[in-house]
Amino acid sequence: MLHFLLFLQLFAKKLFFRAYISISLLNYCKMSQYNVKSKLHCRMKKFGEWIAPEKETRDQIKAQADEIRNRIKAQAEQDGVTVTKTPYSGSFATKTGLRRHLRGETTIDGQDVDIPFVVKKDKETEFGPLMERFKGYAEKSYPKTKIEVTKSSVKLTFVGTNLTYDIVPMFDTEENDRQVLIRENGDIIKTSIEKHREFIRSRTKKTKETEGVVAFNHMVRFLKWWREHKQQKTNDIILLPSFLINLLAAKALQECGVFTTYPQTLANWFSYLAHIVRDKETIWFNDNYGKPQPDSSKAWNVLDPVMPDNNIVKSWTGWQVSELADWLTESTEVINRAIAADMQGRDGDSLAHMQALFGKIFSSHCE
Repeated sequence: MLHFLLFLQLFAKKLFFRAYISISLLNYCKMSQYNVKSKLHCRMKKFGEWIAPEKETRDQIKAQADEIRNRIKAQAEQDGVTVTKTPYSGSFATKTGLRRHLRGETTIDGQDVDIPFVVKKDKETEFGPLMERFKGYAEKSYPKTKIEVTKSSVKLTFVGTNLTYDIVPMFDTEENDRQVLIRENGDIIKTSIEKHREFIRSRTKKTKETEGVVAFNHMVRFLKWWREHKQQKTNDIILLPSFLINLLAAKALQECGVFTTYPQTLANWFSYLAHIVRDKETIWFNDNYGKPQPDSSKAWNVLDPVMPDNNIVKSWTGWQVSELADWLTESTEVINRAIAADMQGRDGDSLAHMQALFGKIFSSHCE
C-alpha cells in the first residue's frame, strides 16, 4: 500500500510540473500577445539561418560524398571486401547539422558528413584490421587529403571546402536494416542506420505539419550550438555527444511539443529537461520496442531508440548528471529573462541574455 501511495505522489508531481510549465508559459505569452513578430523570435530565426547549412551547397556536398563512396567502394571491392551498402546517415541526412562551429568567441566554418560502409564478414572479421584497410583505401583515393583514424571512423578533411567526411566501416547482419558498429575500445553496438534516420526525420515532419515555423531539426541545431557554448565556458567539464542532444530534444518534443515561436519552445524544453535530468528519469522511446528495463546500477539511463540495451550515458557519474541539470536550469532562467526583457521592449537586455546563452557571436548574426 505504501509503495502504491508513493507511486501516486510521484506521478502527481510529474503531471503537475508538466502542466505548470505548459499552462504558465502559454498564459504568460497569450496575455502579452507574444507572437512571431516579437523581436527575440525574429533574432533567433535569423541566427538559426546562420548556423544552418546553406541549402545551395547541399547538392555539392552530396556530390562529393557520392564521389567518396564510389572511390572507396571501388578500392574495397578490388581488395576483395564486399560492401553491401553505403546509406545516408547522421546530421547531413537528417538536416540537423551545423554549418559552422563555435571556438571561443569566434567560429570555424565546416560541416561533418558521415559515410557508413556496411561490409560482409568475409575478408575481415575484426575491427582493427578492417579500419586499417579503409584507412588504406582513403589514402589511395585521396593522397593529398588530411586523413586520421578516430575511435570508429576514418576522417577525411578537405581544407578547401571546410568539409569533413567520416568513413565508418560496419559489419552487416542477417537483418537487412541492422548493422554492427565496433568501437576502438571494443564496444560492440548493434544498430540501425535506417531506423535512426527515420527517428529524427519523422519528428521534423511532425513539427513542420503544425502551425508556425518552429521545426524539430531547427531546435536540435539551437541545442547543439548551446552545447558548444556551454562546454567551452565550463572547460568541457561534461561532453554532450550529438546523439544525446538528439534524444533530449526528442524527449522534450514528445512531452512539450513546439510553440509558434523559438523562444517559447526553447524555454519550455529547457525547463522540462532540467526537471527530468535532475530526477534522473529514464529517457526512452516506443518507436521500435516496448518498455525496457533500465540498468539500475547506472547513474542515469538514456536508451538508444532502436536498441534498448544501448545506454548512451552508461559511463556517466552522478555528478555529471547533476551538472547537466544545472546547465539546463540556468539556461531556463536565462531564456525566460530574455523573453521578459523582449516583451517589455528592453532590446539591449534581451540581447545580453541571448549572448549568455549562445555566445557573443549571437549579436553579430541575429539581425
